Amino acid sequence: MNDIARALDLSASTVSKALSNSYEISEKTKKLVLDYAKANNYRPNLIAQSLKQGHSNSIGIVVASIDNLFFSQVINGIESIAHSEGYNVIFTQTHESYDLEVKNVNHLAHRSVDGLLISLSTETTNIDHLKKLQQQGLPIVFFDKVSYEIDTHKVIVDNFKGAYEATTHLIKTGYKNIAHLTSIADTYVTRERLAGYVQALKDNDVPVKEEFIKYFSKGGRDVEEVKSILTELLLTGNAKPDALLSAFDKITTTTLGILHQLKIKIPQHIALLGFTNTVLADVLNPSLSTVYQPGFEMGQEATKMLISLIKTKRPVTEFETIVLPTQLFLRNSTLKK
Repeated sequence: MNDIARALDLSASTVSKALSNSYEISEKTKKLVLDYAKANNYRPNLIAQSLKQGHSNSIGIVVASIDNLFFSQVINGIESIAHSEGYNVIFTQTHESYDLEVKNVNHLAHRSVDGLLISLSTETTNIDHLKKLQQQGLPIVFFDKVSYEIDTHKVIVDNFKGAYEATTHLIKTGYKNIAHLTSIADTYVTRERLAGYVQALKDNDVPVKEEFIKYFSKGGRDVEEVKSILTELLLTGNAKPDALLSAFDKITTTTLGILHQLKIKIPQHIALLGFTNTVLADVLNPSLSTVYQPGFEMGQEATKMLISLIKTKRPVTEFETIVLPTQLFLRNSTLKK
């Protein structure tokens, strides 16, 4: 603006008002300023504007990975509400890294986003970076992988029930040695899905075998780790499972691929049922039994909650946790041969 002011022999204040279409500036001067700005590729500093106005009409999003179909569906849900309310969205990925999560959150805060939607990385146990921003007044809403150390709105699925129903189906189908493949132990989602699995075993008088509960430090992203654990579980030792319940999307799809590599037939040698939103479940060989999470609806609900926090004029002291149901889709991978 200072460059425009010098070139046209106007004050910076006049240029600013002309660019803002102020009634204080004549149409002639507005046209002079706008024509010069267009000819010289002037673009406003959106961050500076947001600081001046107190809002940016943008929402920051933190997810694990946008190539995960579940998160793609969540993002579509977020956008469907955000755009209709006049908000832009800025997406970042953590790839399940705590350090990258902290970096992304701070970057979004420095971009002066009006609010933050976040699904925590599997490595995250310390949320001081989020507590600090909330204390500074940034509205935050959790979805999927959440923390209860911060009082705010949350949107989750019924993780316990999803795992319970999946395990019960395997037992009722005739499988008794069911292994549970999951992520690192200390996360809310991991604990709830493990609890559902264990409770279903107990309710059906099936022993809980600790050696059948396997944790993946990278959430299934490390193919060699998954292959090593599956090889040990399925090809060595005396006790071997006859079914696998996978608790996370990436673990499910990676496990399916490795079982094919190891020439372990599904479901003839072992059944497989997993949490995953892949649209390919019907066309895989064999078709994959899955626990489906309503990602699109989760994104919509979380965004509605965040925008309500952004727009409120009074301090919010009562918060809601929305629990969405999962759906169990039964296909050939759990058929009893």
